[in-house]
Parts: sequence; structure tokens; C-alpha cells
Amino acid sequence: MLEETGHSADGAVEAISGSESAAERAGMLVDPFGREITYLRLSVTDRCDFRCTYCMAENMTFLPKKEVLTLEEMDRLCTAFVDNGVRKVRITGGEPLVRREVMTLFRRLGRHLDTGRLEELTITTNGSQLSRFADELYDCGIRRINVSLDTLDPDRFREITRWGNLNKVLAGIEAALHAGLKVKINTVALKGVNEGELTSLIEWAHGMGMDLTLIETMPMGDIDEDRTAHYLPLSVVRGRLQEQWNLEDIDYQTGGPARYMRVKETGGRIGFITPLTHNFCESCNRVRLTCTGVLYMCLGQSHSADLRAPLRADQSNEMLNAAINEAITRKPKGHDFVIDRRRPQVSVARHMSVTGG
Repeated sequence: MLEETGHSADGAVEAISGSESAAERAGMLVDPFGREITYLRLSVTDRCDFRCTYCMAENMTFLPKKEVLTLEEMDRLCTAFVDNGVRKVRITGGEPLVRREVMTLFRRLGRHLDTGRLEELTITTNGSQLSRFADELYDCGIRRINVSLDTLDPDRFREITRWGNLNKVLAGIEAALHAGLKVKINTVALKGVNEGELTSLIEWAHGMGMDLTLIETMPMGDIDEDRTAHYLPLSVVRGRLQEQWNLEDIDYQTGGPARYMRVKETGGRIGFITPLTHNFCESCNRVRLTCTGVLYMCLGQSHSADLRAPLRADQSNEMLNAAINEAITRKPKGHDFVIDRRRPQVSVARHMSVTGG
């Protein structure tokens, strides 16, 4: 069962009583449950050149461009979070590399890598634009990227993405590896769609020197299909993999929610992101910022804060820093993701592309 949400319980206050003052002195953001917020995921656009069936409806209505923050404003917001102790920034979308002039943002944020204030700048992409940008991403200081890929079958790839070209994505992955980027593959496990291909996907990724993370589908936004029809618990997938391979528990983390195991036969790692069968809320160190300046303190909740207004109202960032700190005091204990035929299928009304993966 998922943890109940909310942050008014006495236990929340007790959880931070011993560490709050030290963290505050260090300029850290600490939520009501003592979790230090060190990881920001920024969606630079809600637009995408794919229409993955589990993520979007085919005929999407995207945000008017006038509502979207400028890249300069996104730089200010990210810098404010770095000033408040964030050590990792991941750029997401939609598909981030379709945002016009997005590389100027990467170049600006790279200065925080140079000073050591930011430990990692990275990106999650569908790979469609990697052939164009892989070398430049490396030059901006990015060393590790995630590529979303659910199948190696061209026809199935077209069915899942509706508009995607598998060969273009595979070429992008090769370009990224050639540029010196470490690539991790993200695969959504889909019952009746790609579940019979997961083993071959893992073998392919490990053969290319890439880790692969499996993800359970998440009930976000209205789409054109019944999510329960394709929901595949990763506990089932893991059991199947253990019948074929020796999976070893390892102490490996990337700062995200995945729990990793090593495949003894391939030497590669498999990550499991299980928001439904085994949620990862207890160690959540993340917040998500949309391209319109709305901060979501939890992917699976609707708690939010408008950062665009204070950003534009005060060039000194005093109002912005106050808004960020206030928002963190409302970060919930856990999410409300549920996929159940007896319950509404959408736990969160917004699409994944709005929040940024």
C-alpha cells in the first residue's frame, strides 16, 4: 500500500528536529520529513515530436508559447535552486531538444559545473535529436544522459510513439556514445506490448555498455487508451528475469528513484522504478519545475507553487527564494499513484510532458 500523504503529522516535525538547523546553516532545502532537496528536474517545453501512447493523446493541446518561460528565466530559476543547495539538474520535456535554442541554456548552466556548485547537469531525451546535439551536449559539461526507448522493433516503435523513427533514435544513441556520453536506457514495461522483448532489450543495452532502467506506467493525464490494460508490475518482470539470470543486489545510486541490480551473466545493471508496486517516496530528494514556472513538489500530487510571479517581480531573487523555501514546506510525504479498474484511472490530471518525467 502506498504511504499516506500530507505533512501535518507530529512525526514530520520530529523527523527534522535533529538536522534542520545544520541543513539550514548549509543553505539546504529541507522538507517537513527531513529530506534534503538536492535534485531539480526542469521541463523546458511540454512539446514533443513523439506521441507515445502511454504518455500523450495523439491530438495534444500544448501551452501557448507566450506562457512559457524564456531560457534566460529558466537559467535564473535553476541558479536560484543551486544557490539553495541543489546539486543536480536534469533537463526534461516533452522532448527538451525540440526547444528552440535550448543549447544556450545548457551552456549557461555549465558555469555551475565549472565552479563545482553543481555536481551534475544531465538530460532525459527520446533520442530523436541526439545526432545533432550529442557533441555539443558533451562540450557543455554533460557526461551522462537518459534515452527513453521501449522497443527495438521498428513497427512496434511506430505503434508506441505514433510518429517516431527507430533508426533515427538508434543513430542518435550511437552519436551520443561516440561523443563520450554515458547513456542509460529508460524502458516503460507495457503488458502485451513489449513485455516479451524486455530480455532482448537488456541484452542489447548491456552489449553496448549501457545500463537499462525499467519503469512502471504512471496514471498521469487523459490518454487514448485504458492504462490498466498495459500495466505490468515490475515485481512480475523481476521474477521472470530471475528465472533466466542471476540478479545481484548492488549498492549503486544515480540520485534518482531507481533501485539497481547487476546481471551476473552480462555484467550490466538493471534499474527498477516502481511507483506503484514499491514506491520510492521515503528517500525522495526531487522537485519538478514546469516550463511555465510552476513548481511541483511531488510527481504524483497536485501540490504546486507559482515561481514565475516572484521571478518577474523581483530581480534580487529575494521573493523567489522565499517562494521556493515556502513551497518545500509543503512537499508531501508520498504520492497517490494507483492503477485499479475499480478506481479512476488518472491519479494526476496533468500529462507527464507538462511536469517533465
